[in-house]
Amino acid sequence: MRKAFGLIMTIMFIVLVATIGALALSFSTQTNKQTLSAYLKAQAELLSYSGTEYALLALSGHAINAANGCINHIQVDEDGFTIYITLQYIGKDLPSGCEMLDGANNITTADSNITVLMDTVVVYPASENNERIRIHRRTLQKP
Repeated sequence: MRKAFGLIMTIMFIVLVATIGALALSFSTQTNKQTLSAYLKAQAELLSYSGTEYALLALSGHAINAANGCINHIQVDEDGFTIYITLQYIGKDLPSGCEMLDGANNITTADSNITVLMDTVVVYPASENNERIRIHRRTLQKP
């Protein structure tokens, strides 16, 4: 009777250790996935700032007139991330190809003319290790 009781206790102990091991393995893989997602999200946020600065650089080197028109969209692919930048202009007497913000073409001061509303969207596609990441940043800029 005593040997049978010891055998049952040994089996219960092995089951308990196996359960704890399985939980530890599950938590470690979950932590790895969360770390990867946090890293990719931080990288996407930094790329949103870089994308905005890149669009400002592109605007500063582009003369807005009837011959050149306006820069309305910019797309950049960088290390698996895709950066979409949409530009909407606020101003008076801009060329017809410029995407104007609704109701924003009645600017009366020269200082406010050719102001740009930038929507920067950074997208990282979903994969087996992480979910899809999408960061949106909206800024009002004066190039």
